[in-house]
Amino acid sequence: MTDHYATLGLASDATLADIKKAFRQQASLHHPDRNASTQAPARFRAVQTAYEVLSDVDKRQAYDDNRRRNLLDSPIETAREIWQNYFNPLL
Repeated sequence: MTDHYATLGLASDATLADIKKAFRQQASLHHPDRNASTQAPARFRAVQTAYEVLSDVDKRQAYDDNRRRNLLDSPIETAREIWQNYFNPLL
């Protein structure tokens, strides 16, 4: 699974304004017309994909939920949250 936040160089609590700003910077840096690197087109597509997901509220929520399920953010904090939400009420 690709980390869209890392692609744009952002933390997972970034605002929409932060996402737009990072997208503009990364897109400008990796645009194939401005960057002659052979990696530029692939990197540019990755930046576009990250922006499409993170700028849409529903897609971002689904992506964040999936990240939490995969324990990408903070495994200890995620485990603590799971314990508190699911096991504490049972005990």
